[in-house]
Amino acid sequence: MHGSERLPLPRWLGALFLVVALSLGPWTLWLTYSLPARHLTRHYDLAWIVFDVALLFAFAATGWCVLKESQWLAAAAAATGTMLLCDAWFDIVTSAGGSEMTEAVLEACFAELPLAGLCAYIVIDRERFIATLLRRRRERGRRVLD
Repeated sequence: MHGSERLPLPRWLGALFLVVALSLGPWTLWLTYSLPARHLTRHYDLAWIVFDVALLFAFAATGWCVLKESQWLAAAAAATGTMLLCDAWFDIVTSAGGSEMTEAVLEACFAELPLAGLCAYIVIDRERFIATLLRRRRERGRRVLD
């Protein structure tokens, strides 16, 4: 979308999202007091496997969009960055502590959060991101010729 172009969305859509947001407040309070601090689940492994497969596809889609300079780049990067933030959060809060917690924090600090930051940069300024890639590609080409 360029400049003053606007996508004509129905006003009720914004109201719907605001109602859902307001509804999450009481729901979150209820969960705060009703959920157990500890819960064992039969499909914990399946949940993480499917999440990681979805993250794999999100990374692949984002990479493909970068290579093709696709109009879907910002959407793919937004999905990937969001999933990375969720991954970091749940890795940390579901760790058993000790070395497992240390590993989760290190992964968050040195992999998930920096990659989520890169995704945010792409989302915030797709054009500058692509221009930077092209400039570096040209600079790398000049160094090879020198």
